[in-house]
Amino acid sequence: MNMDKKSASILIVEDDLEINKLIADFLVEKDYQVTSLYDGLQVTDTLRKNDFSLVLLDLMLPYRSGDMLLAEIRNFSFVPVIIISAKETTQNKVDLLRLGADDYITKPFDMEELLARIESNLRRTYMQSSPGKRIEYDGLTIDLEKNTAYLLENELVLTAKEYTILELLMKYPDKVFSKANLFQSVWNEEYFSEDNTLNVHISNLRSKLKAVCPDRDYIDTVWGIGYRLHKAKG
Repeated sequence: MNMDKKSASILIVEDDLEINKLIADFLVEKDYQVTSLYDGLQVTDTLRKNDFSLVLLDLMLPYRSGDMLLAEIRNFSFVPVIIISAKETTQNKVDLLRLGADDYITKPFDMEELLARIESNLRRTYMQSSPGKRIEYDGLTIDLEKNTAYLLENELVLTAKEYTILELLMKYPDKVFSKANLFQSVWNEEYFSEDNTLNVHISNLRSKLKAVCPDRDYIDTVWGIGYRLHKAKG
C-alpha cells in the first residue's frame, strides 16, 4: 500500500501533558498530522467535525473516561481506536475489545512499538481495493472501494478489524480459516492460542449481523480448526 502519511490525521486523547507532547512530537517527526486533547469533554464533538484516520485514547481521563468515550464513538464511527492505558489485565483488554477497540498498548510503552501499531491499523483501514468491486452473499454486501459492509441494505458499523475479518471470509467463501491464519492475516502478528482477541472480534461481528438479521447465520465455527463463511445445508 502506498499511503501518504501527510494525509493521515491522528487524534491523541491523553491527559498527561508530558506523554501527550511526547507522542505528538514523535508522530509529527514521522510526518503525521496530529491533534491533541487533554480530557474527555470535546472528544466526540471533535470526531464528528473532523475526519481523523486514527484515535489514540487514554482510559483515565478527566470528566469522561476512555471506555465511556469508546462506547460513544462506536455509535457513529468505526475510526480505528488504539487504547493507551496503565491497566494491563486480560479482562480489561477483553472488555475494551468488546466495546470496539481495535488495539491496546500498555504504559510504559516503546514509541517504535506504538508507531508499528499505528501503521498496522492504518494499513488495514487504507487498504487499496479494486474500484467499484462488490462481493455479495445472502443479503450481505461488501463494497471494496468504500470499505463498507451492508446487510439487507442496512450499513453495518464495524471496526476496521471486524470489517477485515468479514472481507476475508467473503473473499474466500470455501476456505476454512484456522484461528492462527485469520489472526495473522488481520493483525499481522504471531498468534498465541491463549489470546482471546480473535474470539472477541468474531463474537462482536456475529452480534452486529444478528442485530440486523437474527434468523440467519453468516459465520460458522469449525470446531477444532477455526472459522468460515456459513455454508447452507442441503
